[in-house]
Amino acid sequence: MRLSRAGEYAVRCVLYLANRPVKDVVPRWAVAQAMEIPEPFLAKIGQQLARAGIVEILQGAKGGYRLRRAPEEISLLEVVEAVMGELFLNECLLRPESCSRSPHCTVHRVWEKARDQLRQTLSQASFASLLEGETCLDIPHRETREASKRGTHRGRRDV
Repeated sequence: MRLSRAGEYAVRCVLYLANRPVKDVVPRWAVAQAMEIPEPFLAKIGQQLARAGIVEILQGAKGGYRLRRAPEEISLLEVVEAVMGELFLNECLLRPESCSRSPHCTVHRVWEKARDQLRQTLSQASFASLLEGETCLDIPHRETREASKRGTHRGRRDV
């Protein structure tokens, strides 16, 4: 199995939004630029994420994207499946009727177990947990999220 370009971009988009303060509306062009996603492709991915209830799209001059739920409530599996569909490793898992051997096939059972383990691993990875460590992405607004957790803003302590 290989993650599609759309799947990769969807993960980047949600990771970027998860790194922003809650309820922050980020212009589409800013997400596209920061995460190196072609803006027309991001528009399509944004629609898929919105249909899945992950992202909210706001129109107008101050419009853009924001998460509909907290990063703790959004899993890597949910984002990947929002743009790629349900994960299957082979045709017999997707459509068991396509192979008359599926019910008794030892290989089918291995594919099924591998799929279940992959889905479980991805479902346990929330975007909040992904942001706890260093990420492979260059996210310029990480300090904003950390400051909001500490109760500080621009180096000042909120009273």
